[in-house]
Amino acid sequence: MDAKPVHLAVYDTFADWETGHTTAYLARAGYALRTVGPGRETVRSIGGLSVRPDLPLDELRPADSSLLILPGADLWDSGDDLAPFARKAREFLDAEVPVAAICGATAGLAREGLLDDRRHTSAVSFYLTPTGYRGGELYVDADAVTDGTLVTAGPTEPVAFAREVFRLLGIYEEKVLDAWYRLFHDSDPEAFAVLQQAGAR
Repeated sequence: MDAKPVHLAVYDTFADWETGHTTAYLARAGYALRTVGPGRETVRSIGGLSVRPDLPLDELRPADSSLLILPGADLWDSGDDLAPFARKAREFLDAEVPVAAICGATAGLAREGLLDDRRHTSAVSFYLTPTGYRGGELYVDADAVTDGTLVTAGPTEPVAFAREVFRLLGIYEEKVLDAWYRLFHDSDPEAFAVLQQAGAR
């Protein structure tokens, strides 16, 4: 596969469970995964996983990427440490390269003004209100939302988040994507047969 790598942002307290479906199945689809940290130093997830980033944020260019994934983290709500990642998301969106943000990362995008004119979702609408953003009327009460090249989701929806990313990148045809979602979100045994017949893993 010739696609450019997918970049997963990692930083202290990142929510390691929120992007697992997304990254695992992108890798199975042939995408190379690269982790991006604030620097090159090892970071630790909420679950205690230690990750040494493949590259620092200041070396990441939208032209070299297929997608930037921003997981939630306690740090999104405790200061400005992660603001550079929101600014990098702006670079990606300006270059029309997809960004996918889940949980607290949506608040980071709101602070950066990236949700002022895009349909979006998050944990709940009032979670974003303290950011001072101006996009409240565009909030959608849904599991996950795609607007152009931006995917947003709340913290309890890692499977819906993955589904929207797969749709945006064209990983599966719609029938197979629907089956994938029904299998992993609804535990629908009939969906497995659809995936098996399509050769999707």
